Amino acid sequence: MATVHFTSQLERFLPTPSVDVGPGAATLGAALTAVFRDHPALKSYILDDQGALRRHVAVFVAGTPARDREKLTDPVGPDEEIHVFQALSGG
Repeated sequence: MATVHFTSQLERFLPTPSVDVGPGAATLGAALTAVFRDHPALKSYILDDQGALRRHVAVFVAGTPARDREKLTDPVGPDEEIHVFQALSGG
């Protein structure tokens, strides 16, 4: 079963446990939906009003940056790791 991990920087805002998602989570969107069922406060931090990844959030599926930031259709294998990071900016 795939696991979604959140960076410790997000702990400043919300509890961010690692979450095992069920075998039905075949896409990034399905995996995040499974996380949001138990942790609904994370949704507004990770996704914008249209359901796309927010600009300040970076997501990696099996070590590869998410390609579809709008529809979240990146495939997720049954034992893959998904990492959600807060993107850093500034100089």
